[in-house]
Amino acid sequence: MPASGLSENSFILCHMAIHPLFLKIAGGESEVLDFKKTISSASKIAKTMSAFANHKGGTLLVGVNDNKTIAGVRSEDEKYMLDLAAHFYVKPEIDIELIEWELGDKTVIEAIIPEGKDKPYYAKDEEGKWWAHIRVKDQSLLASKIVVDVLKKNSGKSPNIFEYTEHERAVLKHLEKHNKATLKEICKLLNISRWRGQKMLVALVSAGVVRSHQTEKVEYFTLS
Repeated sequence: MPASGLSENSFILCHMAIHPLFLKIAGGESEVLDFKKTISSASKIAKTMSAFANHKGGTLLVGVNDNKTIAGVRSEDEKYMLDLAAHFYVKPEIDIELIEWELGDKTVIEAIIPEGKDKPYYAKDEEGKWWAHIRVKDQSLLASKIVVDVLKKNSGKSPNIFEYTEHERAVLKHLEKHNKATLKEICKLLNISRWRGQKMLVALVSAGVVRSHQTEKVEYFTLS
């Protein structure tokens, strides 16, 4: 029984601190780690899988609360939902590795999602529409059109070669002076259409000259 003043989870942590899973949990959620108390929807978990596959891979710990405590799961139900998401709610399909951990009297499922080889990866939402997502810190965000096009371009076999014009030079000079800019600001600076601005930024990001940054509300660009 836990000692007086210790919660059940604290008691388990004290006596199983060497377990490798606790090292991951202690570090908290990140761009390569996500906690799920349970899986209620294959489409929602597919969003996270898509983000990991479009990034550099990641791990889902199912049966863990956001506050790092162990909730535990019914393993067969959760494994079924994870497999369903990976093969029917993500395209291209992804092969995930599932590891079942027994921590005290509770079960945690570790789902390892590899970095995708055929980016971009899309997740099907509850309305049947397919969307690509990316991982930003500890969030899975909807990928912008520019990011999706960059993923497509970088997945190709042809080298990312382009010719610098006065537009590209003006953008780099602007970013050097102002540190960052949005697509709208760049289009206004160059007096070009949104389509031309997107195409130019895809080339610059794909070449590694400019970097895209996404938040829930805005996408902006900086020098790499």
